[in-house]
Amino acid sequence: MKFQGGLLVTCTLLLLVECEPVDKPSKAVEKKVEKKTKKDVQRVVKPPRNQPKPAASKPKATTSPSSGGPEENILAQVLQRGQFKKVGETLTVPAGDVLELRCKGRSVRWRYPENLGEDEDGRLRIKHFERYSQLLMVNSTAADTGEYGCGSYLCDSPDCHGGEERMGKTFVFVTDPRELFVPTEDYYEVVQLRTNRPSLLPCQVTNPLAKVTLHREFPPEDVAVDGVHISFDVKKGFIIYRPQPSYAGSLYCLAELGGLRQISTKYMLLYVNFPSSAPKATIQSSVSSIRAGESFLVSCTVLGEPEISIEFTWEYPGQKIGRPPYVRESTNLVRRGGQMVQESESTLSVDGVRPVDEGTYSCSAQNLQGTTTVSTHVTVLPPAAAEATRRPVRTVQ
Repeated sequence: MKFQGGLLVTCTLLLLVECEPVDKPSKAVEKKVEKKTKKDVQRVVKPPRNQPKPAASKPKATTSPSSGGPEENILAQVLQRGQFKKVGETLTVPAGDVLELRCKGRSVRWRYPENLGEDEDGRLRIKHFERYSQLLMVNSTAADTGEYGCGSYLCDSPDCHGGEERMGKTFVFVTDPRELFVPTEDYYEVVQLRTNRPSLLPCQVTNPLAKVTLHREFPPEDVAVDGVHISFDVKKGFIIYRPQPSYAGSLYCLAELGGLRQISTKYMLLYVNFPSSAPKATIQSSVSSIRAGESFLVSCTVLGEPEISIEFTWEYPGQKIGRPPYVRESTNLVRRGGQMVQESESTLSVDGVRPVDEGTYSCSAQNLQGTTTVSTHVTVLPPAAAEATRRPVRTVQ
């Protein structure tokens, strides 16, 4: 019996051990596991030693037209209802087709070729809507070739002129198989070859695929286009970067495309030696004071570049009563500082001086670059005889 009782107690203890939940560890074990877990997490997150830390990610920079970044193209071509195409630098439209452009934004201002501004047939129509503006041109012709552009304000309020203005533009070629050049009413066009800036021969083509060359009328010869002294821009025409006297004369452009050859307007090129600055004038009077009844001269002189025309104008006290001016002008080449310069001079003569001739004498010298004004003052004294009569008379006793 004693053996059976001990066996019962042993079985009871075994049953208690087996009935205890196996997935619940003791507190000591739980703490040990928790510490180990935190250590493992730290080991994974912490970067290894001697390893450069990753650079902090920077926000992507946004560019705007005012910051010099790429501009948002607010100009689009309407191909058909609900279908749009962002325009590029150039756009080609066959003559007779409809050109419809849409500019996004408010308070839109349009730019287009000058001939459309004088259109009396109603071919150009512009409509403004809440968030965009529409330019519609019907029955397009070769003369409509040119730059089209718009400026608008992108904002939510109806009146947003104080906001940032965006611009959009494109060059439209209106191709016509019968017109390779943009038509003009002028048979001859005068172009000045100025030494201070490039000159343009504006023979614009209606098709960017046309081959264009430059020619002289008399004597008949081809003009070399080397891209350095002269180059061709399909949107503008021929550009002469360094005008020279040898380019002067009658020139024209010749366009060829698909077996068709056409000549442009004739351009009469006039060479102008343009001054580099306004004239530097000096003024000098033969006297600073003079007695009434005598005569004097006032000279205005300009030293400058040869072949530069100088125009002189005078202002003097005698103009108030209509005193006629006596002016003599001369131009000579003189040597100054080891080089030849042009001396232009204007001399004003004042004869039979009167009290009214007293005052300021001003000379204005003008060239194509500007005007310079210099002045001097002349005082008129009483005549010598009158002064003698006013002297006190000495009596001799």
